[in-house]
Amino acid sequence: MSSLARFSLRNRAFVGLSTVIVAIFGFVSLTSLKLELIPSLELPVMAVVTTDPGSSPEVVDQQITEPVETAVRAISGVAGTNATSSSGVSTVLVELDYGTDLGQARQDLTNRLNGPAAGLPDGVSPEVFAGSVDDFPVIQLSVASDDDLSTLSASVQDEVVPVLSDLDGVREVTVSGAPTQQVRIVPDQAALAAAGLDAQSIGTALENNGSLVPAGALTEGDSTLTVQVGTQFSDVEDLTALPVVGAQQPTTLGQVAEVSLDDAAASSISRTDGRPSISIGITKTPDGNTVDISHQVQDVFGDIESAVGNGASVDVVFDQAPFIEKSVEDLTVEGALGLVFAIVVILIFLLSLRSTLVTAISIPLSLLLAFIGLYVGGYSLNILTLGALTVAIGRVVDDSIVVIENIKRHLSYGTAKFEAIVTGVKEVAGAITSATLATAAVFLPIAVVGGQVGELFRPFALTVSLALLASLVVALTIVPVIAGWFLKPVEQPKTMEEIEDEERDGFLQRLYLPVLHRTNAHPVITLVVAVAILAGTVALSPLMKTNFLGDTGQNTVAITQELDPGASLARQDEAATQVEEALADVDGVETVQTTVGSGEGIMAIAGSSDASFSVTTDEDADQEAVQGRIREAIDGLEDVGRVNLDASGGFGSSLDVVVTADDPETLEEAGDQVLGAVQDIDGAQDVTSNASGEQPIVSVTLDQAAAAQAGLDESALAGIVASALQPVPLGTVVLDGERRDAVLAMGEVPQGVDALRQTPLAEGVTLGQIANVEEVLVPTTVTRLDGDRSITVSTTPESDDLGSVTSALQSAVDGLDLPDGAEATIGGVAADQDEAFAQLGLALLLAVLIVYLIMVGTFRSLIQPLILLVSIPFAATGSIGLLVATGIPLGVPSLIGMLMLIGIVVTNAIVLIDLVNQYRERGLDAREAVEEGARHRLRPILMTSLATIGALTPMAFGLTGGSAFISQPLAIVVIGGLITSTLLTLVLVPVLYLLVERLRDRLARRRQSGSVTAAI
Repeated sequence: MSSLARFSLRNRAFVGLSTVIVAIFGFVSLTSLKLELIPSLELPVMAVVTTDPGSSPEVVDQQITEPVETAVRAISGVAGTNATSSSGVSTVLVELDYGTDLGQARQDLTNRLNGPAAGLPDGVSPEVFAGSVDDFPVIQLSVASDDDLSTLSASVQDEVVPVLSDLDGVREVTVSGAPTQQVRIVPDQAALAAAGLDAQSIGTALENNGSLVPAGALTEGDSTLTVQVGTQFSDVEDLTALPVVGAQQPTTLGQVAEVSLDDAAASSISRTDGRPSISIGITKTPDGNTVDISHQVQDVFGDIESAVGNGASVDVVFDQAPFIEKSVEDLTVEGALGLVFAIVVILIFLLSLRSTLVTAISIPLSLLLAFIGLYVGGYSLNILTLGALTVAIGRVVDDSIVVIENIKRHLSYGTAKFEAIVTGVKEVAGAITSATLATAAVFLPIAVVGGQVGELFRPFALTVSLALLASLVVALTIVPVIAGWFLKPVEQPKTMEEIEDEERDGFLQRLYLPVLHRTNAHPVITLVVAVAILAGTVALSPLMKTNFLGDTGQNTVAITQELDPGASLARQDEAATQVEEALADVDGVETVQTTVGSGEGIMAIAGSSDASFSVTTDEDADQEAVQGRIREAIDGLEDVGRVNLDASGGFGSSLDVVVTADDPETLEEAGDQVLGAVQDIDGAQDVTSNASGEQPIVSVTLDQAAAAQAGLDESALAGIVASALQPVPLGTVVLDGERRDAVLAMGEVPQGVDALRQTPLAEGVTLGQIANVEEVLVPTTVTRLDGDRSITVSTTPESDDLGSVTSALQSAVDGLDLPDGAEATIGGVAADQDEAFAQLGLALLLAVLIVYLIMVGTFRSLIQPLILLVSIPFAATGSIGLLVATGIPLGVPSLIGMLMLIGIVVTNAIVLIDLVNQYRERGLDAREAVEEGARHRLRPILMTSLATIGALTPMAFGLTGGSAFISQPLAIVVIGGLITSTLLTLVLVPVLYLLVERLRDRLARRRQSGSVTAAI
């Protein structure tokens, strides 16, 4: 590798110009990178939502959910299903294996559900939803005014949506919360009978009219003209004038029915800070920049309010951009502080401003090269890739430190500048190449980590690897050239003996050499102490907290409210208003977006008796304190049902116990036991169960004999009752170019069970005379996990120690005497943590093997690399100790830090043993070679370690808080590991090296003695 330095020195102009070009391209790439919150992920999840108004949960489960699950099991790549059947709604969440083609899976499932083999009831149309992170809105707005919602909705659709859709990077603008209008037709039964018509005649008239039908083409002269037949309705008056075919005399629709354009019955209510509002979601294109889109949207706020008018106001319910910008700013500040700390460390050791600047230039150049790699690879700048660059700042300077320190050593001997640079680089090129490759290669096992963790941290791993490899190239090419320009030869060179004497008299070597001599003289005691330290590490392990990913620190809080089964929309609204008012009074809460009830389609997943609140807090406030005040405000409310708070930032924080059983009664009993056990656990809060009891429904049981006398059967009776309770869909009508639903309403809807009994069926016959009409209790929901009936009990850990709560939960579940046939398992974030820890543990082992392989290639020995690997367990000593001391939990970011640490800690050992081997090749015995190599590598080892520690210190303290949930635990792990591994590397590695060499010499002497004896 030293040939690169020689080439660079002979082509300094080329290298200098290349450096400038790289810097320019790096800055261009940096400004061209998209800014996002997290890397773009394709979520391997589909949701199948099927609505069947009026169906009970049991009917939905049997007639819809089970056939849907059967269809799901027939497609490939399915990891599991989670189904919920509630009144009128079936929701089946399908989890796919990562790497499954989501588009193809969605198409396969849609085809199966729409085919006759699906076995679904007539008139039921399942909707399949799937998407990626990019399908979620990057900014959510709320528009309110003094107008009614219908007028406001029209203004938003006509004035706001076109403005937002035209912004650069916007893919789609969706509007929700707007009332929908439908054509309502109320027949006059007497007029229909007099005209010889029935209700079916009205549906036939609408179906056969009001649409444009292509009829072909005709030729007139030189022109070909298309022919269309029919005309569309322009308003309600056109509908009332529609002739109804089949009447005894010419009759229009308006003569036999009342036709009107009305708002459909609301299934949800939307408010912002107490005012009725319309929600607007804005999603970006794959190439869109989240921050740029947010700024563009905010720039048109004034135009939107003016266009809507009448006291209109626009509020931001959710916006990723401020958090992204704050993370970028904070991590940039922490990176800059780390850069300063690293430079200060180098300056203190080198005592030369020129040498320090030459070394420090490797940091920006390495980062700029990494930016180019990110841009070429199509990656974005997000909290993970930016955090990776910030973490890498301390490591990318290491190679340059070793190179410059060695060049300066040779210059101090009076060696000519060119020769000093070439020799200095040659001596360390192999060591720094191996060390850097080892550090970068430890991230290769991330490829075997699946699930959410693997998808999230692969860009992180790639970014660090790019920066490290770039630092190696800079150290071997650019740094030697700049050193040739800026470093000056020593004016009065000293002899090597004088320099060696000065080094031995220096503070560091006077402190280090006596320790080295004592440990080498007493290797057994040294090893015993080392083993004791490892034993202490094991003893500390139970004191560590553990978590999964931690809180992102975003200033948004999601709150859900669940009421008793069967609550009406008015009751939901009343309870939600109490919560809404309490939230508005909390210090630090800026905006409260409220949604009461459930919408259609994908929004039906939330359930029909839920209210949800999206709370935006002051971004400068202490988020944990604000969340605490929110909990206090909610806990003080009465008669508001169950209210839960989630501030996990999208990575999930729910700890679940899944109870399964075939028998519903057994399932309910087991679920109650688990719920009670979870509620008694210390540290568990917001305990909920999706088995929320029973709800009343009205059961209509036909008296077959009485019905037969009236000429009715169950099918006919069901149709009559359905038409009495809810409008009968007649399809769609194109009205003034807009497609609207048309419904047939059969008069006043019965109010109450008694009124339903009085519903007329035929002349002189009411429903109560031929059927038993009564209220009965049925399960509110029926849930299934992978096809088995289940109940899920969920809780949110009160502290950041997920591990202790999980252990307590597991002990509580294991101590339950569940009924026969019931089973309870821990899931949710605990299962995610277990899976991630297991996969990252495997990645750590693979990383050790990769590092070992690289070192075997470097030293051409199987034994010496094993000596170097001793640094790794002692790195864990410092990491665990510092995690325990700071109270930072061991989570996925910490394990990524451990992975990174494996490569970093062997760097020092490689640099040390490489020089020791060089001294052995020059004829020194093992003890002399170890002493000379150790004392010569003392300064660069301390410099690189302290520079890395200094660069990571701002992140470890979380000075700005930017992406602290990733960078802080990672920095803590690396700093703690570096402290112990560096100290023990300088002491224990020489001891082990000497022991191995002595053993090797002893075996060699025995073999030689045996050969001599045989010869005699």
